[in-house]
Amino acid sequence: MIRPSNSSLKVYFYSEPVDMRKQMNGLSTLVEQAMKLDPFSKSLFVFMNKRRDKIKILCWDKSGFVVWYKRLEKNRFAKLVDRSAPLTIKQLNLYLDGYDIEKFKPHNPLNFKSIA
Repeated sequence: MIRPSNSSLKVYFYSEPVDMRKQMNGLSTLVEQAMKLDPFSKSLFVFMNKRRDKIKILCWDKSGFVVWYKRLEKNRFAKLVDRSAPLTIKQLNLYLDGYDIEKFKPHNPLNFKSIA
């Protein structure tokens, strides 16, 4: 699985639910106008939908924007109490693995045999 690994990157969560149809231009506009941050900085910007079962991560990689997207099949991402402080890459990866980084409790693993 592809994951962010550069430990010098800052991780910022957008505080409001986002329509997951938004792509790079819409997300970078939210970073610039709503978050008042530079979308071209060495940072990751995390967006979540209202149900907290989908997450997008936006970053700039010198020549263009990259978006990571994850959809949970059964569980929900934990609700973060304080989204204003940046997270570390380690915290983000734990969060993507299903850990509630504030309580340090993971999702139960799921095993499927078919998509349908």
